[in-house]
Amino acid sequence: MGRGKFKGKPTGQRQFSTPEDILAGTSRRPRTFKREKAEHKEEVSEEEVSGEESEEESGEELEDKSERRKGTQGLIEINNPNLVKAKNLKAKDADFGTTTELSRREREELEKQRAHERYMKLQEQGKTDKAKQDLERLALIRQQRAEAAKKREEEKAAKEQKKAEARK
Repeated sequence: MGRGKFKGKPTGQRQFSTPEDILAGTSRRPRTFKREKAEHKEEVSEEEVSGEESEEESGEELEDKSERRKGTQGLIEINNPNLVKAKNLKAKDADFGTTTELSRREREELEKQRAHERYMKLQEQGKTDKAKQDLERLALIRQQRAEAAKKREEEKAAKEQKKAEARK
C-alpha cells in the first residue's frame, strides 16, 4: 500500500499494548527488565539468609561484579597498552594539597588576563601613553570650552550694554 510522498522514520512507530494484551500476557514489551529485577531480588534474599559469609567470599563477589562489562566487552579481552582506564576519585580520596599543572593555553590565558588588568590599572592612574594623550586632549577641550564660555559671557554683557544704551 502506498504511503504518499513522505515516509515515516526508519525506527518505526510506537506500538502500545492494549489492556487485553497485558492481561493475556501477550504484550510486545520485552520482559528482560522484570527478569533482572527478580534475579537481583533473589541474590539479595540469598545474602540475607546466608548472613554468616566470610569476608573472603564477599570480596570475591565484589570482584565478579566489577568485572562485568556491557555488551561484547566481556567476551573480548583487549591488550591495548595505550588504553587508559578512567580513574574515579571520591571526594574523601582527593588530595587538595597538591596543585595541578596548567596547560600552556590555560597559562597563556591567565597571563593575558593579568596583563590586561595591569594595563587597565595604569590607564586609570594615567601612566600609559594612551592615557597621557587622552588627558592632554581633555585639557585642550576644557580650555577651548572655557574660552568659548568666556566669549559668550562677554557677548552677552555687550548686548545688555547696547540694550541699556538704547533705552536711554
